Formats: sequence, structure tokens, C-alpha cells
Amino acid sequence: MSEPRKKLFLLDALALIYRAHFAFSKNPRINSKGMNTGAALGFTNTLVDVLQREQPTHIGIAFDSAAKTFRHDSFADYKANRQAQPEDISIAIPYCKKIAEAFNIPVLILDGYEADDIIGTMACKAEKEGFDVYMMTPDKDYCQLVTEHVFLYKPAFLGNAVEVWDVQKVLEKWEVERVEQVIDILGLQGDAVDNIPGIPGIGEKTAKSLIQRFGSVENLIANSDQLKGKQKENVEKFAEQGLMSKELATIHCDVPLTFSAEALHYDGPNEEQLTELFAELEFRQLAQRVLGQSLADATTATATKPARKSKAAAQGQTSLFDIATAEEEQTEAESVLTPLQSIHTKRHDYHLINTPELRQNLMKYLLRQDEISFDTETTSTDPITARLVGMSFCYRPGEAYYVPVPADNREEALRIVGDFKPVLESPNISMIGQNIKYDILVMKNYDVEVQGPIFDTMLAHYLLEPEMRHNMDVLSETYLNYSPVPITDLIGPKGKNQKTMADLTPEEVKDYACEDADITLQLKQYFEPLLQEQGLMKLFRDVENPLVQVLAAIEKEGISIDANALADYSTELESEIAGIEKRIFETAGEEFNIGSPKQLGEILFDKLQLHGKSKIKKTKTGQYATGEEILIKLASEHEIVRLILDHRQLTKLKSTYVDALPQLVCEQDNRVHTSFNQAVTATGRLSSTNPNLQNIPIRTERGREIRKAFVARNSRHLIISADYSQIELRIMADFSGDPTMKEAFKNGQDIHASTASKVFHVPLEKVDSEMRRKAKMVNFGIIYGISAFGLAERLSIPRREAADIIEAYFQEFPAVKEYMDSAIEKARELEYAETVLGRRRYLRDINSRNQNMRAFAERNAINAPIQGTAADIIKIAMINIHDYLRQERLQTRMILQVHDELLFDAPKEEVEIVTPKIVELMTNALPLSVPMEIGLGVGKDWLEAH
Repeated sequence: MSEPRKKLFLLDALALIYRAHFAFSKNPRINSKGMNTGAALGFTNTLVDVLQREQPTHIGIAFDSAAKTFRHDSFADYKANRQAQPEDISIAIPYCKKIAEAFNIPVLILDGYEADDIIGTMACKAEKEGFDVYMMTPDKDYCQLVTEHVFLYKPAFLGNAVEVWDVQKVLEKWEVERVEQVIDILGLQGDAVDNIPGIPGIGEKTAKSLIQRFGSVENLIANSDQLKGKQKENVEKFAEQGLMSKELATIHCDVPLTFSAEALHYDGPNEEQLTELFAELEFRQLAQRVLGQSLADATTATATKPARKSKAAAQGQTSLFDIATAEEEQTEAESVLTPLQSIHTKRHDYHLINTPELRQNLMKYLLRQDEISFDTETTSTDPITARLVGMSFCYRPGEAYYVPVPADNREEALRIVGDFKPVLESPNISMIGQNIKYDILVMKNYDVEVQGPIFDTMLAHYLLEPEMRHNMDVLSETYLNYSPVPITDLIGPKGKNQKTMADLTPEEVKDYACEDADITLQLKQYFEPLLQEQGLMKLFRDVENPLVQVLAAIEKEGISIDANALADYSTELESEIAGIEKRIFETAGEEFNIGSPKQLGEILFDKLQLHGKSKIKKTKTGQYATGEEILIKLASEHEIVRLILDHRQLTKLKSTYVDALPQLVCEQDNRVHTSFNQAVTATGRLSSTNPNLQNIPIRTERGREIRKAFVARNSRHLIISADYSQIELRIMADFSGDPTMKEAFKNGQDIHASTASKVFHVPLEKVDSEMRRKAKMVNFGIIYGISAFGLAERLSIPRREAADIIEAYFQEFPAVKEYMDSAIEKARELEYAETVLGRRRYLRDINSRNQNMRAFAERNAINAPIQGTAADIIKIAMINIHDYLRQERLQTRMILQVHDELLFDAPKEEVEIVTPKIVELMTNALPLSVPMEIGLGVGKDWLEAH
């Protein structure tokens, strides 16, 4: 019986790093040092996945060197058109080399050669030595190397599973008879990314057809007389260019390097080195996955072990296996790792307060404090229905107190909580908490109203680093070098067998609960001076913290839903959807699954031959792309596309809102209680979840109908809607100081008609609806840095016309252009944009050499101050209105905030009293040089009020 073949994986590092970089580009992973670690994280995840999934016996990671290659010698313009490498990738590459070293995997690099040549050479040599070789890369050019024992291994990506291409798969995908013909196709079609010219007029489809007919580039050129027209002319004229392109596309397998099975053998990572690197990069979840323990435990364990060299260093690697160049080694100082501390290593003094005497004694000390860190332990993450299990208090770092509360005995729980009312309701004691809104809401269920000033550490960090994660464990590890006790240590992993805090004894909960309060106090002490230094304390103290109380009151109040109206609407929608389906099937000539992108694509593009103005797109899996953007572009081409868009809109409306909202009604009070998120959006805007009421569709008549289901609490109450009109345009007018815009707002003119009059050079009375529509799109688009291409897409007009409109706009509103340019320049200097109140949006790509990333940051530089100031204005209005209603002891309640709109549930007799005051407080929330306009409506439901 023959010995099984060994398994060698060869990774194309740069291709995997680029892939990871773009996967995280919309959701960057910024660590506490301000470094975007997304590319390094994605690369490491891919590496770990292949090690665990495939368990290779041998592995190597190939990198391109910075030196020019032999291809540049034969074609000076090779890769000349490539954009400069994004800075984040330049930063990631040395770290990825360090990661390879920490895993004890050799780095394969050689000046003058690219990674694909190194992989090709190693694959050829390994196959002869009895290996099955897997070239791990998303790059299909490697298909030319596939043999009986050499495979293309395409890693999983964005929901697509791992693909392993053997010879048969390559032949099928490239539609060729022999694998080497892949090179001919690549040579003919060229490669814009690498600046391989190919032969003009020949794309992928034509190249495949020609190679199927002639077999090779050489044979095609030899038989060019069999071609016709322009194609014949191009093949004959550019024959030499075609042959050179084929040579450039050929992966060379004769790189001067030695194959060493011993050097490539994988026998596990260097845990000390890996722990240090993961700690530096703040890869906490990866540490748990790879090392089988938290970073705190791992660093504690490795700190006491003697350092051992990596396998690469021990073997004295040659230049082939260099971990980094001399230049990189010189610029990358070794980080000194301080082991993460934990409850097992750090001294602490945590107390269980479980008798009346101990509670009274603790109370005496608490009442003497100016500030107290406070936390609750409960049975649920939903504060409206959660039962209290205990409270923890801390006023001195390292010392904390846990007061257990019987979750199943409400009378006793109220009595124990009542003992602490003098502290919790004191207006003179500041309460410190991590996401303290949750604790405030829980205490409301036990007749306690937290009265004093608050300091929310989650919100403090949100202002300091808006795009980082803000949960306590991350903050503790990042800023305090301390790893808290995981909740799963107490209640177990998620699943049906997971316990709640009520299932544990007070002794089991004590340390965990005390630690939370202790860490929160320490985070407060860490963040407070940073808020002062960065000029954020006023925003934090006067806006974000007071808003917590407002949002807690709104969430507690909830909103009434007319479930019967929604049920009727659901039936109506169901009938309408069925009617649209019938028309779609009639138009298509057959029935199919409308929800299946594959089947829909086949109907639209194969059967009905729809093409639109642009090239038909396909997904990574080869299916036709049928996303909303694509269908909107095709809507004017065929009735079926409009019907499909209507079908999608109505089915989403039905499932997401009409059928879902009644399921979210709370059994305790028959009201829906959304949860507002203060620390999610980077702009400062609020978001909401369970349900997400910020996304209720309002642009269509069908979508607006949902508002009818949000009703006043009873027949004696009415809904009041108060909405800022064009707030962002007014802020733009204020920021830019443009006299034309300011004058239009001061005179109460229709700003869109006014803009159209200026841009299209017609008197105001001559502005028609089409002119106004275009001007409106420009007005709002300018705030978001819209381009001529973007405006052309939205208005369905030629790009030249869109460019002319934008140019005319800037001629008529020059101060707006000046503001935009100055906002970008200021952001380039500071690397952040800020609002009137100092809210920051960090723009770390504003000076990037990558055009797309830089352009995205520039758009945010223009928009973030405007959108953020709009967010600040409505937050201040909410705080002032909440205080007014409470001070006047009115029964009107604020029940919802959606974008620039506030909703109130008011007794009928209070409507005339509160409406003018609401308008006044919203108008004057943050005075600008442009007047605010508030749209006000009253009705029995939200639709009627709006």
C-alpha cells in the first residue's frame, strides 16, 4: 500500500491581504492606537481557517518583493497603471510577515520575482517530491499551473464557500482543452490591472472563442488570414504585442530557489510570539480561537516562560525565507508586552452585602461620596422586562460591593432596592455606568428614578473614538490592560442550556458584579482627562449624558400600536403581492421563484435579453447580479422589472414591519418599546433596534401607510409630530455663509425652486417641476459630495448635463464651494472633521494615495460636520423639551425620535399648551444665522399627524 501524499499549501500573501483590506474597507477595524488592522486581521483569519480546516503537513507564504522583476526588463510599463498601494496595506504587510513568523511558517520572497513565480516553482518541485500542492489565492491566473497534483484553492469569501479547482474544473471554467491554453487567453485579452496590453478589441469571451478555434496565440497569428475585418487587422498589427503579453502572463517555474520539505513542514505556532503579536494588534477573538484562552490568560502564561526562537530564526533562513527586509526590521521596533491582568492576578477587595445591617452600613458610606460607579445584574438584556438580581457599587478602585436582590420575590426586592433610594435618587451624587441607560431603565421597574448627574463610560469612549467598539471588555483590555471575567464563565455559552443570573448564588455572582463596577470607575478616571484634552467635555456633559435620561424615558413610555389595523393591512398587501406575482409570471411566460437571484437573472438576461445601458454584471459565483441598483437602471426597459421592484418593496414592507411589529408588543403594557443606540453611528445620529423605527419607509405611499398603525394611547390623547424642515441645507447655508441661500431661507422661499431659478437662469415663477426636481437632487447631493456621475445616475440624465448643472450651481453659490474646499483642507491637516460642538469624525484616509479611499474621506469631511451638527441640534431639543415637560408636570410624553422628527403622545387638553413650546425649543436648540423651520402636525395617529 503506497504512502499517502503529503499536503503542501502555498499562500499568495498580497492577494489575500488585498482581499482582506477591501472586505473591511466599509467597516474598518481601528485599534486603540488608531491603526486600521482590518487587512492583517482578514489575512490571519484566512490563515487560521486553512490551518484548522485543511491541516496541511507543509505550508509556505509567498510575498512579492519591492524590487522590479524580470517582467519589467522585457516590458518597462508592466504594472505602470497600478494605483499606489493603500497605506493600510503597506502597514499590514510587515505585520503579516510577523504573523507568518509567529506561526512558524516560512516567508517565501526573492528579489526579481513575483509571488506567483515563487509559488509556481515550489509547486512544480513539490509535486515531483510526492506532494499534493494547493495554491491558495483568489487569483485565477494560477489556473495555468493546475495539474493532477497541483490545485487552485480559492478561499471562502463574503458568503462564498471554499473552491478547489482541479484540471477538469479549470477546463470547464476557461472553456479550453488544455490547461496551458489559459495563458493564451490571458495573453490575448490582456490585463488592465497589470498593464498587460493584449491585442486590442479582444476581451475574455472573444479570446476563449479564438483559442478554441486556433489552439494558441502563435497559431492564431499564423492563420490570421482566416479572420475578417478589424479583428484580422488588429491580430496582424499587434502580433508581437500579443506574443509579449502571453509571455508576461506566463507564470515562470524556474525561480532559482531550493525546495526544502523540512523548512516547509508545519508543526504549530510559537505561542509566546503569537500572544505578543495578537496583544499588540488587539486580536482578542482570534487569540481565544487560536490559543484556546483569552489574551489575559495567554499573556500571563507566556510571561513566565523562557523565550524560544521561532523555527525560522533557529534554522538561520536564507534570503528565500526572510521574515522581513533589513529596512523593515530597522523601522519596526520590538514591542514590549505587558501581560493582561485579570481577577486572578490583580489585587481586589470585593464584598457581599447580604444582610440589613451590611446594607445600612454601606449606605452610610455611599451617601458621603460625590460619585459612585453603579451596575445592575438582571435576568435579561431587555431592560423593560428584566428582573433585578443584584446591584454593585464602587467608589474606590479595587474595592466594590455587591447587593443581591431576590429576582422571584418582588416585594422583598422592592424593600431592598428601597434601602438604596436615598443614594440612587440623590441629585448631588454622580452615577457612573457603562451603558447606564440600561441600569436606569431597570431601576424604573423598581420605583427608582436616578436623579444625579451621570457619566457613561461607553459614551465617553464613543466621543473619543466613534468608530471603535465600545463594549466594556474591549475598553478594559485596551485601556486598563485588564481582562474581565467573561459572562459565559458564569452562565455558560449561548444556547438553550444557558442560565440566567437568577440561577446562580450571590456568592457566584459577587466577583463578576463587583468587577464590572470597579472597571467602570477606572475607565471613568482614564477617559475624563482625555475628554478635557480633546475639548469634548462640554458635548459629553451637556448633550450626550443628559440625553441618556431622555432616551430612557422614551423607551420606558413606549408607543401604542393598532394591531388590528396592521392585520388588515397585511391581508391587503398579501392580495396585492399575489396580483403582482401573477402579472410577473404572465409577462415572463412562465412561473419561477421571484426571490431566487439565480432564477430571476435567467429570466431577465437569458430569456428576455435585457441589457440596460451598462454591462451585465455577475456575482462571484457566476450568477447574474439582480440587486436593486441594477434593477432600477433596467426599470425603463421592461415592465417586468418595475413589477419585480414593486414586489420586493411590498414583500419587505409586509415581513419587516406589518407582520413583525405586532410580535414586538410588550405583554406588560401592550406597547412597543424600541431601543435607541447612542454609540453606533459615527455621525452622531441616533439609531434604533427592536424594532428599527429609523428605517420605516416614508418615500412611497404604501410605506407611509405603516404610520397609521402608530396611534395615541386612547381616545383622550392625540399624536403630535414636530419635524425639522431641511435642517442640513440650513446648516450648510450657515456654515458656508452663502448670501443667496441665507436670503432664501430668511425670506421663507422654496429653497429648491430658488436654487433652480439660479442654476437654470429663469425667473422664480418660471421654474417648472422638472427643474425643481433636479435642483432638489443637487441641493441634497452637494451636502454628500455628489459627483457628476452620481447626479447623472440619480436623475437619469447624461453625465455632461449633470456636470453642467453642478458647475452652474457652484457659479451661483460660490461660498458653498469655498466651504467644501476649506472643509477638505482642514480635514487633511487634522485628519478629522468636527461639528459646531466639537463632535469628531476621524478621517484617517483623507491623505491616502488611494483615490477611492481619499475621495470617500473627502466626502465625509464635507458632510460629517453638517450631519453631526444636525444630530446635536435635535439632541439638544429633545433634552430641553423633556426638561420642560417634567418641570411643568405635564402629561404629554415624548415617545419617538426618527431622523429629524419628534413624536409626542399628548392629552387633548394639553395640545394647545405644548405645541408652541415644542416649536420654540426646537427652533432655538442651537442658534444659527439661518432660521429653523418646524413642521407641526396633530392627529389620532402618526400618519394623520405627519
